[in-house]
Amino acid sequence: MTLGALAVTAAMALAGCAPTGGGEAAPEGGATEPVTQEQIDEAMSADSKLTFWTWVPDIQKEVDLFEQTYPNIDVEVVNTTGGSQQYPKLRAAIKAGKGTPDVVQIEYQYISSFRQTENLLNLEPYGAGDMEGEFVDWVWNQVADDQGVWAIPQDSGPLGNLYRTDIWQAAGLTSAPETWDQFAEQAQAIRGTGAYISNMPGNDPGQMVGLFWQAGAKPFSYDGQETVSVNLDSEETQKVVSFWQELIQADLVSTDADFNDEWYQGLSRGKYASWQVAAWGPIFLQGTAANTSGLWQAAKIPQWQQGEDVSGNWGGSTSAVLNNSKNPIVAAEFAKFINTDREAALMLANEQFLFPTTTSILEDPEFTGLTSEFYGGQKVNEFFAGVSETVDPEFQWLPFMDYVYSSYNDTLGKAISDKGDMVGALAEWQTKVVDYAEQQGFTVE
Repeated sequence: MTLGALAVTAAMALAGCAPTGGGEAAPEGGATEPVTQEQIDEAMSADSKLTFWTWVPDIQKEVDLFEQTYPNIDVEVVNTTGGSQQYPKLRAAIKAGKGTPDVVQIEYQYISSFRQTENLLNLEPYGAGDMEGEFVDWVWNQVADDQGVWAIPQDSGPLGNLYRTDIWQAAGLTSAPETWDQFAEQAQAIRGTGAYISNMPGNDPGQMVGLFWQAGAKPFSYDGQETVSVNLDSEETQKVVSFWQELIQADLVSTDADFNDEWYQGLSRGKYASWQVAAWGPIFLQGTAANTSGLWQAAKIPQWQQGEDVSGNWGGSTSAVLNNSKNPIVAAEFAKFINTDREAALMLANEQFLFPTTTSILEDPEFTGLTSEFYGGQKVNEFFAGVSETVDPEFQWLPFMDYVYSSYNDTLGKAISDKGDMVGALAEWQTKVVDYAEQQGFTVE
Protein backbone atom coordinates (compact mmCIF):
# COMPACT_ATOMS: atom_id res chain seq x y z
CA MET A 1 0.00 0.00 0.00
CA THR A 2 1.15 3.55 -0.50
CA LEU A 3 2.35 5.64 2.41
CA GLY A 4 -0.65 7.95 2.40
CA ALA A 5 -3.02 5.01 2.35
CA LEU A 6 -1.24 3.39 5.26
CA ALA A 7 -1.91 6.49 7.31
CA VAL A 8 -5.63 5.88 7.02
CA THR A 9 -6.77 3.15 9.39
CA ALA A 10 -10.36 4.16 10.05
CA ALA A 11 -12.96 1.41 9.77
CA MET A 12 -14.41 0.80 6.34
CA ALA A 13 -18.15 0.40 6.07
CA LEU A 14 -18.21 -2.80 4.08
CA ALA A 15 -21.67 -4.25 3.62
CA GLY A 16 -22.84 -7.81 3.24
CA CYS A 17 -20.76 -9.84 5.69
CA ALA A 18 -23.19 -12.73 6.12
CA PRO A 19 -21.44 -16.02 5.30
CA THR A 20 -23.97 -16.86 2.62
CA GLY A 21 -22.93 -13.74 0.71
CA GLY A 22 -26.55 -12.60 0.38
CA GLY A 23 -27.83 -10.74 -2.64
CA GLU A 24 -24.61 -8.78 -3.07
CA ALA A 25 -22.40 -11.71 -3.94
CA ALA A 26 -21.50 -12.15 -7.55
CA PRO A 27 -21.89 -15.68 -8.87
CA GLU A 28 -18.77 -17.78 -9.18
CA GLY A 29 -17.18 -16.92 -12.51
CA GLY A 30 -14.07 -17.52 -14.54
CA ALA A 31 -12.27 -20.56 -15.82
CA THR A 32 -12.25 -23.79 -13.86
CA GLU A 33 -9.75 -25.54 -16.13
CA PRO A 34 -6.24 -24.20 -16.84
CA VAL A 35 -6.22 -21.51 -19.50
CA THR A 36 -3.94 -22.50 -22.38
CA GLN A 37 -1.13 -20.40 -23.78
CA GLU A 38 -3.01 -20.30 -27.06
CA GLN A 39 -6.01 -18.73 -25.30
CA ILE A 40 -3.74 -16.22 -23.58
CA ASP A 41 -2.02 -15.25 -26.83
CA GLU A 42 -5.35 -14.81 -28.56
CA ALA A 43 -6.76 -12.64 -25.75
CA MET A 44 -3.64 -10.48 -25.48
CA SER A 45 -3.55 -9.75 -29.21
CA ALA A 46 -7.23 -8.81 -29.50
CA ASP A 47 -8.62 -5.30 -28.97
CA SER A 48 -9.87 -4.99 -25.39
CA LYS A 49 -10.27 -2.57 -22.50
CA LEU A 50 -9.68 -2.85 -18.77
CA THR A 51 -10.55 -0.62 -15.84
CA PHE A 52 -8.05 -0.57 -12.98
CA TRP A 53 -8.85 0.94 -9.56
CA THR A 54 -5.83 1.86 -7.45
CA TRP A 55 -4.48 4.52 -5.12
CA VAL A 56 -0.80 4.16 -6.08
CA PRO A 57 0.40 7.56 -7.35
CA ASP A 58 1.81 7.69 -10.89
CA ILE A 59 1.10 4.03 -11.55
CA GLN A 60 0.24 5.09 -15.08
CA LYS A 61 3.96 4.61 -15.75
CA GLU A 62 3.70 0.87 -15.10
CA VAL A 63 0.43 0.72 -17.03
CA ASP A 64 2.18 2.38 -19.98
CA LEU A 65 4.75 -0.42 -19.97
CA PHE A 66 1.95 -2.96 -20.17
CA GLU A 67 0.23 -1.10 -23.00
CA GLN A 68 3.52 -0.86 -24.90
CA THR A 69 3.91 -4.63 -24.60
CA TYR A 70 0.28 -5.25 -25.56
CA PRO A 71 -0.68 -2.33 -27.85
CA ASN A 72 -4.21 -3.61 -28.52
CA ILE A 73 -5.18 -3.33 -24.86
CA ASP A 74 -6.35 -0.07 -23.31
CA VAL A 75 -6.22 0.25 -19.52
CA GLU A 76 -8.17 3.02 -17.82
CA VAL A 77 -6.65 3.92 -14.46
CA VAL A 78 -9.02 5.25 -11.80
CA ASN A 79 -7.19 6.72 -8.79
CA THR A 80 -9.38 6.05 -5.76
CA THR A 81 -7.10 8.07 -3.38
CA GLY A 82 -7.04 5.36 -0.68
CA GLY A 83 -8.49 2.13 0.63
CA SER A 84 -10.93 3.73 3.04
CA GLN A 85 -12.40 5.72 0.16
CA GLN A 86 -12.27 2.87 -2.33
CA TYR A 87 -13.85 -0.08 -0.51
CA PRO A 88 -17.27 1.47 0.10
CA LYS A 89 -17.40 2.57 -3.56
CA LEU A 90 -16.38 -0.89 -4.68
CA ARG A 91 -19.02 -2.57 -2.54
CA ALA A 92 -21.66 -0.17 -3.83
CA ALA A 93 -20.69 -0.87 -7.44
CA ILE A 94 -20.76 -4.61 -6.83
CA LYS A 95 -24.19 -4.34 -5.24
CA ALA A 96 -25.49 -2.22 -8.12
CA GLY A 97 -24.07 -4.63 -10.67
CA LYS A 98 -22.42 -1.89 -12.71
CA GLY A 99 -19.38 0.33 -12.72
CA THR A 100 -17.03 -2.26 -11.22
CA PRO A 101 -13.36 -2.41 -12.26
CA ASP A 102 -11.69 -5.41 -13.84
CA VAL A 103 -8.62 -5.15 -11.62
CA VAL A 104 -8.58 -3.54 -8.18
CA GLN A 105 -6.02 -2.85 -5.49
CA ILE A 106 -6.95 -4.65 -2.26
CA GLU A 107 -4.98 -4.82 0.98
CA TYR A 108 -4.15 -8.25 2.35
CA GLN A 109 -6.47 -7.96 5.34
CA TYR A 110 -9.50 -7.34 3.13
CA ILE A 111 -9.05 -10.12 0.60
CA SER A 112 -11.06 -12.51 2.75
CA SER A 113 -14.07 -10.15 2.91
CA PHE A 114 -14.29 -10.01 -0.89
CA ARG A 115 -13.71 -13.74 -1.07
CA GLN A 116 -16.53 -14.31 1.36
CA THR A 117 -18.95 -12.47 -0.91
CA GLU A 118 -17.53 -14.42 -3.88
CA ASN A 119 -16.40 -11.34 -5.79
CA LEU A 120 -12.81 -12.36 -6.55
CA LEU A 121 -11.70 -14.35 -9.57
CA ASN A 122 -9.68 -17.44 -8.72
CA LEU A 123 -6.45 -16.76 -10.60
CA GLU A 124 -5.09 -20.28 -10.32
CA PRO A 125 -6.50 -21.45 -13.70
CA TYR A 126 -4.96 -18.33 -15.25
CA GLY A 127 -1.41 -19.39 -14.41
CA ALA A 128 -1.05 -17.69 -11.04
CA GLY A 129 -0.69 -21.03 -9.31
CA ASP A 130 2.67 -21.45 -11.04
CA MET A 131 3.99 -18.18 -9.61
CA GLU A 132 4.39 -19.22 -5.98
CA GLY A 133 8.16 -19.50 -6.24
CA GLU A 134 8.46 -15.91 -7.45
CA PHE A 135 7.25 -14.45 -4.13
CA VAL A 136 8.40 -14.46 -0.53
CA ASP A 137 6.63 -17.40 1.13
CA TRP A 138 4.72 -15.43 3.77
CA VAL A 139 3.49 -12.96 1.16
CA TRP A 140 2.23 -15.77 -1.05
CA ASN A 141 0.31 -17.21 1.90
CA GLN A 142 -1.57 -13.91 2.11
CA VAL A 143 -3.12 -14.40 -1.34
CA ALA A 144 -3.31 -18.17 -1.83
CA ASP A 145 -4.75 -21.18 -0.04
CA ASP A 146 -5.86 -24.70 -0.89
CA GLN A 147 -8.93 -23.27 -2.61
CA GLY A 148 -7.20 -20.93 -5.05
CA VAL A 149 -5.11 -17.84 -5.71
CA TRP A 150 -7.12 -14.70 -5.03
CA ALA A 151 -4.77 -11.86 -5.95
CA ILE A 152 -1.24 -11.02 -7.06
CA PRO A 153 0.93 -9.47 -4.33
CA GLN A 154 2.09 -5.92 -4.95
CA ASP A 155 3.84 -4.66 -1.82
CA SER A 156 4.37 -5.52 1.82
CA GLY A 157 5.48 -4.07 5.16
CA PRO A 158 7.88 -6.21 7.21
CA LEU A 159 8.51 -4.58 10.58
CA GLY A 160 11.76 -2.97 11.64
CA ASN A 161 12.91 -0.28 14.05
CA LEU A 162 13.95 3.22 12.93
CA TYR A 163 15.82 5.07 15.68
CA ARG A 164 17.54 8.42 16.27
CA THR A 165 21.25 7.79 16.80
CA ASP A 166 21.82 11.27 18.26
CA ILE A 167 19.18 10.78 20.96
CA TRP A 168 20.58 7.35 21.72
CA GLN A 169 24.04 8.88 22.15
CA ALA A 170 22.66 11.69 24.32
CA ALA A 171 21.17 9.00 26.57
CA GLY A 172 24.54 7.25 26.84
CA LEU A 173 23.39 4.31 24.73
CA THR A 174 25.55 2.75 22.04
CA SER A 175 23.16 0.55 20.09
CA ALA A 176 19.49 -0.11 19.37
CA PRO A 177 17.76 -2.66 21.62
CA GLU A 178 17.98 -6.27 20.52
CA THR A 179 15.15 -7.43 22.79
CA TRP A 180 11.98 -5.90 24.16
CA ASP A 181 13.46 -6.15 27.66
CA GLN A 182 16.36 -3.99 26.48
CA PHE A 183 13.85 -1.64 24.85
CA ALA A 184 12.13 -1.15 28.22
CA GLU A 185 15.48 -0.56 29.94
CA GLN A 186 16.58 1.96 27.32
CA ALA A 187 13.23 3.74 27.58
CA GLN A 188 14.28 5.03 31.02
CA ALA A 189 17.53 6.47 29.69
CA ILE A 190 15.85 7.98 26.64
CA ARG A 191 13.23 9.70 28.79
CA GLY A 192 16.05 11.46 30.60
CA THR A 193 16.83 13.33 27.38
CA GLY A 194 13.29 14.72 27.24
CA ALA A 195 12.27 12.38 24.40
CA TYR A 196 10.09 9.30 24.46
CA ILE A 197 11.64 6.11 23.18
CA SER A 198 8.57 5.64 21.01
CA ASN A 199 4.92 6.50 20.50
CA MET A 200 2.05 4.03 20.66
CA PRO A 201 -1.03 5.55 18.99
CA GLY A 202 -4.52 4.54 20.03
CA ASN A 203 -5.90 5.01 16.54
CA ASP A 204 -3.78 2.54 14.58
CA PRO A 205 -4.86 -1.11 14.86
CA GLY A 206 -2.61 -2.05 11.94
CA GLN A 207 0.52 -1.35 13.93
CA MET A 208 -0.72 -3.27 16.97
CA VAL A 209 -1.75 -6.27 14.87
CA GLY A 210 1.71 -6.20 13.26
CA LEU A 211 3.26 -6.38 16.72
CA PHE A 212 0.94 -9.29 17.55
CA TRP A 213 2.18 -10.99 14.40
CA GLN A 214 5.79 -10.47 15.43
CA ALA A 215 5.07 -11.96 18.87
CA GLY A 216 3.79 -15.19 17.31
CA ALA A 217 0.09 -14.54 17.94
CA LYS A 218 -2.53 -16.05 15.65
CA PRO A 219 -5.54 -13.83 16.42
CA PHE A 220 -7.59 -14.71 13.33
CA SER A 221 -8.40 -17.57 11.02
CA TYR A 222 -11.00 -18.15 8.32
CA ASP A 223 -11.80 -21.32 6.39
CA GLY A 224 -13.02 -19.42 3.34
CA GLN A 225 -16.63 -20.37 4.04
CA GLU A 226 -18.51 -20.02 7.34
CA THR A 227 -16.04 -20.78 10.14
CA VAL A 228 -13.74 -18.30 11.83
CA SER A 229 -11.47 -18.29 14.84
CA VAL A 230 -10.99 -15.23 17.03
CA ASN A 231 -8.09 -15.38 19.47
CA LEU A 232 -7.35 -11.75 20.22
CA ASP A 233 -7.06 -12.31 23.96
CA SER A 234 -4.27 -14.91 23.89
CA GLU A 235 -1.09 -15.39 25.88
CA GLU A 236 0.93 -13.79 23.08
CA THR A 237 -1.30 -10.74 22.65
CA GLN A 238 -1.54 -10.24 26.41
CA LYS A 239 2.25 -10.23 26.53
CA VAL A 240 2.42 -7.47 23.92
CA VAL A 241 -0.33 -5.37 25.46
CA SER A 242 1.00 -5.72 29.01
CA PHE A 243 4.44 -4.63 27.83
CA TRP A 244 3.20 -1.43 26.24
CA GLN A 245 0.75 -0.71 29.06
CA GLU A 246 3.57 -0.72 31.59
CA LEU A 247 5.67 1.68 29.52
CA ILE A 248 2.75 3.99 28.77
CA GLN A 249 1.60 4.20 32.37
CA ALA A 250 5.18 4.96 33.44
CA ASP A 251 5.23 7.87 30.95
CA LEU A 252 8.06 6.23 28.98
CA VAL A 253 6.02 5.94 25.77
CA SER A 254 3.67 8.62 24.44
CA THR A 255 0.19 7.90 23.06
CA ASP A 256 -0.29 10.54 20.38
CA ALA A 257 -2.59 9.77 17.46
CA ASP A 258 -0.43 9.16 14.40
CA PHE A 259 -0.40 10.53 10.86
CA ASN A 260 -1.52 14.03 11.77
CA ASP A 261 0.30 17.37 12.02
CA GLU A 262 1.15 17.04 15.71
CA TRP A 263 2.65 13.60 15.16
CA TYR A 264 4.65 14.76 12.12
CA GLN A 265 6.05 17.59 14.21
CA GLY A 266 6.94 15.13 16.95
CA LEU A 267 9.05 13.18 14.49
CA SER A 268 10.73 16.35 13.26
CA ARG A 269 11.56 17.85 16.63
CA GLY A 270 12.76 14.68 18.36
CA LYS A 271 9.82 13.92 20.60
CA TYR A 272 9.95 10.27 19.49
CA ALA A 273 13.36 8.62 19.48
CA SER A 274 12.28 5.58 17.50
CA TRP A 275 9.46 4.18 15.40
CA GLN A 276 8.59 0.50 15.15
CA VAL A 277 7.41 0.58 11.59
CA ALA A 278 7.17 -1.34 8.36
CA ALA A 279 9.48 -1.23 5.34
CA TRP A 280 7.48 1.65 3.88
CA GLY A 281 8.43 3.76 6.91
CA PRO A 282 11.93 4.88 5.84
CA ILE A 283 10.72 6.82 2.81
CA PHE A 284 7.73 8.22 4.71
CA LEU A 285 9.97 9.41 7.54
CA GLN A 286 12.45 10.89 5.10
CA GLY A 287 9.74 13.05 3.62
CA THR A 288 8.14 13.93 6.94
CA ALA A 289 11.22 14.79 9.01
CA ALA A 290 13.68 16.02 6.39
CA ASN A 291 15.37 18.26 8.95
CA THR A 292 16.64 15.17 10.78
CA SER A 293 18.60 13.78 7.82
CA GLY A 294 21.62 11.73 8.81
CA LEU A 295 20.37 11.10 12.35
CA TRP A 296 18.41 7.88 11.77
CA GLN A 297 19.34 4.22 11.39
CA ALA A 298 17.30 1.10 10.66
CA ALA A 299 17.57 -1.86 13.01
CA LYS A 300 15.77 -5.13 13.62
CA ILE A 301 12.53 -5.03 15.56
CA PRO A 302 13.30 -6.01 19.19
CA GLN A 303 12.86 -9.70 19.91
CA TRP A 304 10.93 -11.35 22.70
CA GLN A 305 13.76 -13.83 23.26
CA GLN A 306 17.46 -13.09 22.92
CA GLY A 307 18.84 -14.65 19.75
CA GLU A 308 15.53 -14.87 17.89
CA ASP A 309 15.06 -13.18 14.53
CA VAL A 310 11.33 -12.86 13.88
CA SER A 311 9.34 -10.03 12.38
CA GLY A 312 5.70 -9.26 11.61
CA ASN A 313 4.03 -7.27 8.87
CA TRP A 314 2.15 -3.98 8.78
CA GLY A 315 0.55 -3.05 5.49
CA GLY A 316 0.76 -4.19 1.90
CA SER A 317 -1.64 -4.71 -0.95
CA THR A 318 -2.42 -6.75 -4.03
CA SER A 319 -3.88 -6.60 -7.50
CA ALA A 320 -7.09 -8.64 -7.57
CA VAL A 321 -9.43 -9.41 -10.47
CA LEU A 322 -13.18 -9.26 -9.96
CA ASN A 323 -14.99 -12.34 -11.19
CA ASN A 324 -17.44 -10.34 -13.28
CA SER A 325 -14.67 -9.01 -15.53
CA LYS A 326 -15.56 -9.39 -19.19
CA ASN A 327 -11.87 -9.90 -19.98
CA PRO A 328 -10.60 -12.24 -17.25
CA ILE A 329 -7.56 -13.49 -19.17
CA VAL A 330 -6.40 -9.97 -19.98
CA ALA A 331 -7.13 -8.78 -16.44
CA ALA A 332 -5.17 -11.67 -14.93
CA GLU A 333 -2.22 -11.04 -17.25
CA PHE A 334 -2.28 -7.35 -16.36
CA ALA A 335 -2.27 -8.08 -12.62
CA LYS A 336 0.69 -10.39 -13.09
CA PHE A 337 2.59 -8.03 -15.37
CA ILE A 338 2.63 -4.86 -13.29
CA ASN A 339 3.80 -6.76 -10.21
CA THR A 340 6.30 -9.21 -11.70
CA ASP A 341 7.70 -7.67 -14.89
CA ARG A 342 11.19 -6.57 -13.83
CA GLU A 343 10.99 -3.05 -15.20
CA ALA A 344 7.51 -2.46 -13.78
CA ALA A 345 8.31 -4.01 -10.40
CA LEU A 346 11.55 -2.03 -10.04
CA MET A 347 9.64 1.12 -10.90
CA LEU A 348 7.08 0.37 -8.20
CA ALA A 349 9.92 -0.15 -5.72
CA ASN A 350 12.23 2.72 -6.65
CA GLU A 351 9.79 5.38 -7.86
CA GLN A 352 6.55 4.71 -5.98
CA PHE A 353 8.49 3.29 -3.01
CA LEU A 354 6.32 0.21 -2.57
CA PHE A 355 8.28 -2.44 -0.73
CA PRO A 356 8.69 -5.45 -3.09
CA THR A 357 7.22 -8.90 -2.69
CA THR A 358 9.09 -10.82 -5.40
CA THR A 359 12.34 -12.54 -4.47
CA SER A 360 13.98 -11.30 -7.67
CA ILE A 361 13.49 -7.61 -6.85
CA LEU A 362 14.43 -8.17 -3.21
CA GLU A 363 17.76 -9.49 -4.52
CA ASP A 364 18.20 -7.00 -7.36
CA PRO A 365 21.19 -4.64 -6.90
CA GLU A 366 19.19 -1.85 -8.53
CA PHE A 367 16.95 -2.02 -5.45
CA THR A 368 19.18 -3.33 -2.66
CA GLY A 369 22.24 -1.34 -3.69
CA LEU A 370 20.69 2.07 -3.09
CA THR A 371 22.12 4.04 -0.17
CA SER A 372 20.35 6.74 1.80
CA GLU A 373 21.96 9.94 3.04
CA PHE A 374 19.00 10.34 5.41
CA TYR A 375 20.07 7.09 7.12
CA GLY A 376 23.77 7.90 7.15
CA GLY A 377 24.53 5.99 3.97
CA GLN A 378 22.86 2.80 5.16
CA LYS A 379 21.45 0.46 2.49
CA VAL A 380 17.99 0.50 4.00
CA ASN A 381 16.36 -1.44 1.14
CA GLU A 382 18.89 -4.24 1.55
CA PHE A 383 18.29 -4.24 5.29
CA PHE A 384 14.52 -4.60 5.00
CA ALA A 385 14.92 -7.21 2.25
CA GLY A 386 16.59 -9.35 4.89
CA VAL A 387 13.85 -8.56 7.39
CA SER A 388 11.22 -9.79 4.90
CA GLU A 389 12.73 -13.26 5.14
CA THR A 390 11.96 -13.42 8.88
CA VAL A 391 8.20 -12.72 8.84
CA ASP A 392 6.09 -15.56 10.24
CA PRO A 393 4.36 -17.10 7.18
CA GLU A 394 1.28 -18.32 9.07
CA PHE A 395 -1.03 -15.38 9.59
CA GLN A 396 -4.67 -15.02 8.50
CA TRP A 397 -7.46 -12.46 8.55
CA LEU A 398 -11.18 -12.44 9.24
CA PRO A 399 -13.74 -11.67 6.51
CA PHE A 400 -14.88 -8.60 8.46
CA MET A 401 -11.66 -6.79 9.33
CA ASP A 402 -13.48 -3.48 8.95
CA TYR A 403 -15.40 -4.28 12.12
CA VAL A 404 -12.33 -5.70 13.86
CA TYR A 405 -10.47 -2.44 13.33
CA SER A 406 -13.39 -0.14 14.18
CA SER A 407 -14.05 -2.04 17.43
CA TYR A 408 -10.34 -1.72 18.27
CA ASN A 409 -10.80 2.04 18.37
CA ASP A 410 -13.59 1.62 20.94
CA THR A 411 -11.71 -0.83 23.16
CA LEU A 412 -7.95 -1.32 23.12
CA GLY A 413 -7.31 1.85 21.14
CA LYS A 414 -9.31 3.93 23.61
CA ALA A 415 -7.48 2.35 26.55
CA ILE A 416 -4.15 3.27 24.95
CA SER A 417 -5.22 6.88 24.40
CA ASP A 418 -6.57 7.06 27.96
CA LYS A 419 -3.48 5.33 29.39
CA GLY A 420 -5.87 2.94 31.05
CA ASP A 421 -6.41 -0.80 31.45
CA MET A 422 -5.19 -2.07 28.09
CA VAL A 423 -5.26 -5.73 29.14
CA GLY A 424 -8.90 -5.45 30.17
CA ALA A 425 -9.69 -3.65 26.93
CA LEU A 426 -8.05 -6.48 24.98
CA ALA A 427 -10.53 -8.91 26.50
CA GLU A 428 -13.37 -6.53 25.68
CA TRP A 429 -12.17 -6.36 22.08
CA GLN A 430 -12.18 -10.15 21.90
CA THR A 431 -15.77 -10.28 23.17
CA LYS A 432 -16.99 -7.66 20.73
CA VAL A 433 -15.48 -9.41 17.72
CA VAL A 434 -16.81 -12.84 18.72
CA ASP A 435 -20.28 -11.41 19.31
CA TYR A 436 -20.22 -9.69 15.93
CA ALA A 437 -19.09 -12.83 14.14
CA GLU A 438 -21.93 -14.84 15.66
CA GLN A 439 -24.46 -12.13 14.87
CA GLN A 440 -23.36 -12.28 11.22
CA GLY A 441 -23.95 -16.02 11.14
CA PHE A 442 -20.39 -17.29 11.32
CA THR A 443 -19.40 -20.34 13.33
CA VAL A 444 -16.73 -19.27 15.83
CA GLU A 445 -14.28 -21.91 16.86
